[in-house]
Amino acid sequence: MEALEIARWQFGITTVYHFLMVPLTIGLGLLVAIMQTQWHRTGQEHYLRMTKFWGKLFLINFIMGVATGLVQEFQFGMAWSEYSRFVGDVFGAPLAMEALLAFFVESTFLGLWIFGWGRLPGRIHLACLWAAVLASVLSAYFILVANSWMQHPVGVELVDGRPVMNDAWAVLTNSTALVAFPHTIFAALAVAGAFLLGIGWYHLWKRRADGLDTVDARGNLVVGALASRSRARDAVDHRVWLRSARMGAVVAMIAFAGTAVTGDIQGKLMFEQQPMKMAAAEAACHDGTGFSLLSVGNLGSQNCDDIVAVVEVPGLLSFLANGDFETPVQGVNTLLPSYQEKYGTNLPDDPMYGERAGMAVDYVPVMEVTYWGFRIMIGFGLIAAAAAAVALWVLRRGTVPPSRWLMRLAVFGILAPFGANSAGWIFTEMGRQPFVVAPNPDPSGVDGVFMFTAAAVSPGVSAAELVVSLVVLTLIYAVLLVIEVRLLTAYVRGGVAAAMPELAQQDPPRSDDGTRGKDDGDVLSFAY
Repeated sequence: MEALEIARWQFGITTVYHFLMVPLTIGLGLLVAIMQTQWHRTGQEHYLRMTKFWGKLFLINFIMGVATGLVQEFQFGMAWSEYSRFVGDVFGAPLAMEALLAFFVESTFLGLWIFGWGRLPGRIHLACLWAAVLASVLSAYFILVANSWMQHPVGVELVDGRPVMNDAWAVLTNSTALVAFPHTIFAALAVAGAFLLGIGWYHLWKRRADGLDTVDARGNLVVGALASRSRARDAVDHRVWLRSARMGAVVAMIAFAGTAVTGDIQGKLMFEQQPMKMAAAEAACHDGTGFSLLSVGNLGSQNCDDIVAVVEVPGLLSFLANGDFETPVQGVNTLLPSYQEKYGTNLPDDPMYGERAGMAVDYVPVMEVTYWGFRIMIGFGLIAAAAAAVALWVLRRGTVPPSRWLMRLAVFGILAPFGANSAGWIFTEMGRQPFVVAPNPDPSGVDGVFMFTAAAVSPGVSAAELVVSLVVLTLIYAVLLVIEVRLLTAYVRGGVAAAMPELAQQDPPRSDDGTRGKDDGDVLSFAY
């Protein structure tokens, strides 16, 4: 493999791994803030316990997200220096805003929230959490602004072959970013909803398996408690998991609806801005109006004439692209000549391309990735939403069936929205190839603002050096993954008592505000 391919694998692996943490951090943070708001408003203990338990999982994931996210920016200079030079004038503003206005605010107020339990007035403490959570949302917006410029460059002028920003407002209000942002937030809420639902279901099942909660002959739920002075698994504990599971199911369904609506708008923009990406996602070789649910043939072939749609919905592709059922959508065979005419059939004979100079350019993205990535994204989203609807109906009785297999299915169901998010991100990025900065097809846009991925890699980095960094980063990320999974698993199994050890003590020492003990023996007790 040459340096370009290794660099792409390295960035892809580290970015996809990091993106596993991002939606959970954003979505779970918003839900924890809502939980604490409810506790502040009502004073009901189950909301406090929910805030403490889910807040600890949020903190673990946030820390891992920061650790893995820092590598992304270093990679720009390490393996993609030519790309950094090309986009630097544009990316500097949103990335600086992300660091100064969002990340610093997020970190500062999250620290105040962590150490402010029992020390700050209730309203101020709650405001700190909301400030941190909203800053994380703002951080996501600035990152999406930068990424959306790669998908649809606006607000710049060419100076000596490099784009220079001349309209910051146009960059910040890029139509691609304005649609990608709510789509990403809804997707993050879908992840958090499934997370609450799966873990809540597990604990409700565990209470039944341990004989705490039973169902009488009439089908009525009888909520029990441990026969001890410990409050770790009392009736309030049941309310924590039931409320969490129901909240997760409702959030997951609402999030899927929001993702579907924003995704439809985003798809229509992609048909305008990156038509080849959407044609490859559909494996549409010829112009038409039908959407293929399943196609067979050689999806990896440049000549896609042998691809046949086995199951097709007439008119749906036209609706996704144009909002009607009759307007034909251009296929690969129609788009390919226009791309070649505009951007050339071969890479320029320029030293920046090294040995790749003069090579033929393949404007069709890898169809296996775009075609199946598009369907995995939609399919996993549908599965998660349907499972949430079924779960909400089952939870109407206040508990879950005693089936171990259903419990395992609910827990593994947490992975569905994660899969949908990752598939969507991979589809978005790989569907842009062979461009790292896709051209703006709008006639009013700046002509010539695009960059081939082949020109973006660092010229001074060898394939051997990239292999070493790829192996090292992959191993480090694998270790971090094991650590995070073990931490999350330990605290999930421990239940609320893992976040509030004082509940499991026979005579728990109380602080002035009555929320925690003086010496709970928890290694993360400093956080509360």
